[in-house]
Amino acid sequence: MGLRVAYGGIQAVRGITFHVAEGEMVALIGANGAGKTSTLKAISRILDTAGGTVRFCDREITRLAPHRLVREGIALVPEGRGVFPRLSVAENLAMGAFVRSDTAEIDRDLDQVFGYFPRLKERAEQLAGTLSGGEQQMLAIGRALMSRPRLLLLDEPSMGLAPIMVQKIFEVIQAVARQGMTILLVEQNARLALEVSQRAYVMESGEITLAGEASQLLNDPRVREAYLGES
Repeated sequence: MGLRVAYGGIQAVRGITFHVAEGEMVALIGANGAGKTSTLKAISRILDTAGGTVRFCDREITRLAPHRLVREGIALVPEGRGVFPRLSVAENLAMGAFVRSDTAEIDRDLDQVFGYFPRLKERAEQLAGTLSGGEQQMLAIGRALMSRPRLLLLDEPSMGLAPIMVQKIFEVIQAVARQGMTILLVEQNARLALEVSQRAYVMESGEITLAGEASQLLNDPRVREAYLGES
């Protein structure tokens, strides 16, 4: 609540308050520089907050260390994917499960990730840095899923990908959501984000300016003009 993020004297996020219910997919949309990525980084503690609080499962987590948040059940798929380029696909996925010790369940989750992304299984021994952009995005999502998160933070999963790859990535995101995963999606492709989410917030200049059911925002004249290129 009242989340603020600053870079020096520049206020990137200006006291926003929003929530994501368990089992819900919520989109955060807006133009470049609106504060969307800064919001995810603050939640995941990659950035320090300048004010406000973050609560998860009725517990304040504002000052927890990032590795503690992973243990609590929060996983971030960062903008730009953030794979370990000199590790293999299999090693990257194993890194996603580093907080876990339930070997049999880890193996089951790995099979599920390979079911979502058969291409990763085909390239299990290949270095992550040699994958295509779309394959790296698959790997970043798969790695996050290997931590078995309760909240999945997705930062611009369609960025830089060909349309056919975007379609594949979002098919998996929707499949994960249907299984009950709680997802906060930051996505500059506003139409796509609103089509797959239950609710959404619109950010402008570090503030939330609109909120509501995603289907309603999809038909809101202000959203259509500003983010969908329609009048």
